[in-house]
Amino acid sequence: MKGQVIKSTGSWYEVKTEAGKVFRSRLRGKFKMEGIKINNPVAVGDWVEIEEEEKGDNSAVITQLHPKTNYIIRKSTRKTGFSHILASNVDQALLLATVTFPKTSLGFIDRFLVSAESFRIPALVVFNKKDLLNQAGIDFCHELIEMYESIGYRGSLISVLDEEGILELTGLLKDKTTLIAGHSGVGKSTLLNILVPGQVQKTGEVSTYANKGTHTTTFAEMFEMDNLTKIIDTPGIKELGLVDMQATEISHYFPEMRAYLGQCKFNNCLHTNEPGCQVLEALEAGTIEVSRYHSYLSILEDYDNRR
Repeated sequence: MKGQVIKSTGSWYEVKTEAGKVFRSRLRGKFKMEGIKINNPVAVGDWVEIEEEEKGDNSAVITQLHPKTNYIIRKSTRKTGFSHILASNVDQALLLATVTFPKTSLGFIDRFLVSAESFRIPALVVFNKKDLLNQAGIDFCHELIEMYESIGYRGSLISVLDEEGILELTGLLKDKTTLIAGHSGVGKSTLLNILVPGQVQKTGEVSTYANKGTHTTTFAEMFEMDNLTKIIDTPGIKELGLVDMQATEISHYFPEMRAYLGQCKFNNCLHTNEPGCQVLEALEAGTIEVSRYHSYLSILEDYDNRR
């Protein structure tokens, strides 16, 4: 039977068949991905073939993994040199961020967008907790939204607590499979409770000591708003370690830098201090935002450190 993985706990998987039946499944044998070290080759969103076991308790074994149309991954936090798939076969990725309580850094947002770009997955940036912001904070969010929309990323400011902006957000999710990610404490579980009534998720308080959220989601899971609209909830991400990419490729995943591809004096220009660099000239002219350029340098520095 063909089915889609809708929940993963690491050792067991819930697989929903095309007929709508859910089986608690385990892997038969080892599954690998060619050319990359992955600690979870089977992830939420994957299409698989399963065989029902004879126990009569809706248990099954996964016998085949269908090719992924795409996936989004990060460095594994448990196994050095390995990567972890957040989700497979997604139409878009939504980063839920907050500018306070807890604060999502612009560097983290940009790393998420670079990761999505590298797998050609459209991304949205949604800022939550408008209810906690004064006018200066609201203005700051709108400036960030304007910046990200100018380079091709849809953005919005919402209040999950007051359910403000939820209707517009629902329209952006319609008929798509969306991965939702973000730090713990930004309101992912609370948002999910609104979007998918009856699928109650535990919500956690934000620690006032560290201004960090407490983890309430410990594994990835797919929820259905309707037959064609699916949301994949992921555990809160503290850091987004990007998987290896060549130094000269990194700027390709910044749309505003990609616009100058092939225009620099040197073909292998890293846009740091090279003469005749069009990216540096654009930065000087204000066409490229300073915060985005700093994010680029940070990712480039990580690459140098790994090397």
